[in-house]
Amino acid sequence: MIELVRESAFGQLVRLVSKNRLFQYPEEKNPELWKQYVDEELSGKLAHHGHTGPHGEESDTEDRPIQGLGGVRTRDAQNEPEKGDGRSTDTSRTRVLDDAYNQASGVKIDPEKGRDINLVTWRPNDPENPQNWSLSKKVFVTVEICLLTFGVYIGSAIYTAGIEDVVRVFGVSQVAATLGLTLFVAGYGLGPMLWSPMSEIPFIGRNPVYILTLLVFVVLQVPTALATNFGMLLAFRFLTGFFGSPVLATGGATLADIYTPKKRPYPIGIWGISAVCGPTMGPLVGGFAAQAKGWTWTIWELMWLSGAALVFLFFFLPETSSGNILCRRTRRLRKLTGNEKLKCQPELDSEKMTGREIAMMCLVRPFTLNFLEPMVFLLNLYIALIYGLLYIWFESFPIVFTGIYHFNLGEEGLAFLGIFVGAMVVIPPYFTWLYLVQEKKVNDQGECQPEQRLPPACVGGFFVPICLFWFGWSARPDIHWIMPIVGSAWFSIAAFLLFNSVLNYLPDAYPDYAASVLAGNDLMRSSFGAGFPLFASAMYKNLGVGWASSTLAFLGIAFIPIPFVLYFVSNPIRPLSAIEGLT
Repeated sequence: MIELVRESAFGQLVRLVSKNRLFQYPEEKNPELWKQYVDEELSGKLAHHGHTGPHGEESDTEDRPIQGLGGVRTRDAQNEPEKGDGRSTDTSRTRVLDDAYNQASGVKIDPEKGRDINLVTWRPNDPENPQNWSLSKKVFVTVEICLLTFGVYIGSAIYTAGIEDVVRVFGVSQVAATLGLTLFVAGYGLGPMLWSPMSEIPFIGRNPVYILTLLVFVVLQVPTALATNFGMLLAFRFLTGFFGSPVLATGGATLADIYTPKKRPYPIGIWGISAVCGPTMGPLVGGFAAQAKGWTWTIWELMWLSGAALVFLFFFLPETSSGNILCRRTRRLRKLTGNEKLKCQPELDSEKMTGREIAMMCLVRPFTLNFLEPMVFLLNLYIALIYGLLYIWFESFPIVFTGIYHFNLGEEGLAFLGIFVGAMVVIPPYFTWLYLVQEKKVNDQGECQPEQRLPPACVGGFFVPICLFWFGWSARPDIHWIMPIVGSAWFSIAAFLLFNSVLNYLPDAYPDYAASVLAGNDLMRSSFGAGFPLFASAMYKNLGVGWASSTLAFLGIAFIPIPFVLYFVSNPIRPLSAIEGLT
C-alpha cells in the first residue's frame, strides 16, 4: 500500500513538500543500489559504438561480444576478497576506469563513436515495473480506471434526462437542447487527440494528465449548472467533455501498461463494461433528479460523482507509464550519486528531439495514425458507424417509453437497464473464449497477431440488426414494455464484442503508441456520436419507431461483412504503414 500511495499524486506532492524525506524509494535509503539498476551490456554497447544496437549501423549486423574489464557488479564481486583482507581496492583497474573505461560495463570508450553513459534499465522482475506488479495491485488500478471512465461517460447521458426542462427554461427547440449532449460528446472525442499523446511523453506520464484534467472537469460543472443563458450552457458542456476525455482513450493504454498482451483482454473487457454503465445509468440517475429538481440537478449529480472519483484517485492512483517511472528513478540516482552519466533510454531518445518536434509529434501523431494507417482508419470507421447507430437509437427511448408506454422520467431511465444486463450476460462466454481459444494463440514472448483479436467482432456484427428489428417492431401499445427492453440487450452484446475486439487489436498493432491510436478511435466514434442524434428525433417521428429502427437495422446488416474483410486483409494491409514517419 505504501508503494501505491507513494506513486499517486498525493504521494508525489508529499515528497515534494517534505523534500523527499517521506515516502522514500529504496535507492534513497541505499544509494549503492544504482549498480543494480544499470544495464552492463547496453552500457558497454554505448561505450563501444555509441548506441544500444548491434555493432554496425544495420540492424542485421552480427552482434559480436564486446571485450572489457567486466561490469560494475562483476568487479564488485571480484573485489570482495580484497576488502576482507583489508587491502586497498584502488587497483590499476579502478584507475584506468576513471580515465578511459565506462564505469557500468568496464568497456573501453571508443574515442570517435563511443558514449560514456551508464544506462539505467529495469532489473529482472523489478517490482517498480508496472508489468511486474502484483495481481491485487493491478486489479485495484483497473477498478480505479473503471471508476474514472464511468464518472466521465455518465456525463453525456445524464444530461438527456433534463432536456425537456432545458427546452422550457431557455426557450429553445428540442433539437437545439440536444446540442448539450452532442457538444459534450464532441468534446470528449477531440480532447484525447491532445491529452493522450501528452501521456505518452515519459517526462509527463499518465497521472498528471488524469488528475489535472479531472480537477478542471469537476470545477467546470459549477458554471455549467449555474449557466444563465443557453450559449453559456453549451460552451461549458463542450469544455467539460474536452477536459474529462483523457481516460476514454488513455484508459486502455493504462491497462496495456500493466497487463501482458495475453491477459490484457480481460481488464479491457471489464473497462468496457464501465463505459457501457455510463450511458445506461445516466438516464436512470438523472431521470428522477430532473423530474424532481430540474435539469441543473443532473449536473450537480455529475459533479458529486466525478468529485468523489477525483479525491479517491488523488490518493490512490499510481503512475503506470514505465517510461515515466524509469525517468524519475534515473533523476533520483543522478541526484543521490552526483553521477551525471546515469541516463535511461527515454532520456537518450529525447536528446534527438527539440521541444518543437516533441510538440508537433503530440499534435500530429494521433491524426497520422488515424488517417494514414489503413487498418486503423477502417476499424475506427466501422466502430464510429456502430457508435453513431447507438446514439441515434438512444433518441428513440423517450418516444417509445414515454410516448407509447407512458413512463415518467425516472421510469424511462430504468428502461436503459436492459442494455446493462446484456453487457453483463456476454462477459462469461467472452472470457471463456479468451481462455480456451485466444490465450493459446499467444506465443512464448507474450505476443499475439493483432488479427486474432477480431473473431468476436465477426460474431458481434450480427446482433446489431437483431436488436434493432426486435426493438422497433415490439415497441407497440399492444405488446408489453418488457419486450423492447429485452431486445435492447442485444445491442450491448454487439457493442461489447465489437469494441473489445478493436480496443485489443489497436494496442497489439501499435504497442508504443497505444494512447495515440486509441485517441483516434475515440475521435472518430465521438464525431459520429455527436452528429447523428441531431436528426434522430425527426427520423423516428417521420418514419415511426418500427421503420426508423428497421432503417438502422439495414445499415447494420450492410456493416456485417466489415469485420470478416478486415480479418482476412489485415495482414497484407498492415505493412503499408506510415508509422516510421512518426519516430
